[in-house]
Amino acid sequence: MAAAEDLARDLVFVDLETTGGSLSFDRITEIGIVRLRAGGELEEWSSLVNPGRHIPDGIAAFNGITDEMVAAAPRFAQIARTVRDKLEGALFVAHNARFDYSFLRSEMRQAELGFSAPVLCTVKLSRRLFPEHVHHNLDSVMQRNGLVCDARHRALGDARVIRDFWMRLRGELPEPELARAVEGAIGAHKLPAQLPADLADELPEAPGAYRLFAADDALLYVGRSDSLRTGICGRLSADHADADGRRLAEEVRRIDWMETAGPLGALLLQARWIKAGKPPRNRRAKQGGEAHTLRAGARIGAVPIAGLDRADLMECFGLFHSEKDALRALMEIARARELCLKVLGLEAGEGSCFAHQMGKCKGACMGKEAAALHDMRVRLALASLKLKAWPFRGRIALRERPPWGGAPEFGPAADLHVIDRWVYVGTARTEEELAALAARESDADFDADIYRILVRYLAKHPRADWIELRAAAPNSVSLD
Repeated sequence: MAAAEDLARDLVFVDLETTGGSLSFDRITEIGIVRLRAGGELEEWSSLVNPGRHIPDGIAAFNGITDEMVAAAPRFAQIARTVRDKLEGALFVAHNARFDYSFLRSEMRQAELGFSAPVLCTVKLSRRLFPEHVHHNLDSVMQRNGLVCDARHRALGDARVIRDFWMRLRGELPEPELARAVEGAIGAHKLPAQLPADLADELPEAPGAYRLFAADDALLYVGRSDSLRTGICGRLSADHADADGRRLAEEVRRIDWMETAGPLGALLLQARWIKAGKPPRNRRAKQGGEAHTLRAGARIGAVPIAGLDRADLMECFGLFHSEKDALRALMEIARARELCLKVLGLEAGEGSCFAHQMGKCKGACMGKEAAALHDMRVRLALASLKLKAWPFRGRIALRERPPWGGAPEFGPAADLHVIDRWVYVGTARTEEELAALAARESDADFDADIYRILVRYLAKHPRADWIELRAAAPNSVSLD
């Protein structure tokens, strides 16, 4: 469909309020629809919806919708046909549109009704039209455009604001410019023909990790993205530039995914899935070998990381894909710092080492350099590779909020990643899950990939939000 046609067709501006951000567990509590017909006529409709479950206190405080307000409201199944009729044949327009569209499709599916529509996200549209601005949430859009809302965070009030933003664009921008921006914002996400035709509609814009499976349900690849929809569609694009990408797109027969609050959760989940499934198309899984480190002792040696006591890790240097890689790195450091290869166990034979004969060893192998001094120089040479000490007293939960700041109408409100001395225990989203992870015995081995992920994250987030999990009664842990 040409973008110019989109400007001339019926538009439905939609906003939802929900009990939370999970399609698996949460439900709609209110829906607001403003339909702008091609001839200019406006129609408005809204309804509270009984979600059949408790509305969390935080969300009730955010939008003002309480359990008491929805107690007598219809269930979504009772109004599903009305909603579908209100939306039918129009361009679906919403702010963070994939959230609203995905929830509506999920509710329609549970009501045993089908629904599909082209989708325009006004966040994407605002970014395309006004790239000079950093923020494109609805409050920022309202402020920049002088828009007002008499019922902010209520479905019909927010739907009206989205309509007002559209009308402002129609009135102020040349039609060709707006048409091009609409065309780019709608996009054309196409998946391989062997996958379900409506799968692209199911994929959320949220961060997360995903798995691609072959015809025999064998795991092919594990990926992650800040937008699952963009990441998966990009990975499986029919016009992929490289041959490996095209072969992967031809082989995939099934996709599953899990949303996360942010990129840290996606990285942790991806690493866990790769370690468990060893997908052949992931570089990390194909590298093979057993992760090694350089361990200090009577002499520096390359040892497997698996099985090392966590206390021993504080006397280790570097993370390497194999013993061969570890010894090669030690050899390069020794040569650069004029360390003795014989003392390090990297060279055999009688007498002095070869480097000493070439004037590139200070003679530790011949007693010319004191053993204690050589050992000190070895440790100084390796200092930059020393594994970092765990910076907390014990097990913690790192709180990760969504990039939009944790507004409950989009995605998970927060993920709590439970970490114990660099070992990833699991992720919680409820107090019950957090209590279980706080009490769980962690017998997992140190994982080099998890360590790297966490070190990078903590370096970039020196004020990371975290909770100390003490060895107390499970009900002593809180999400607050």
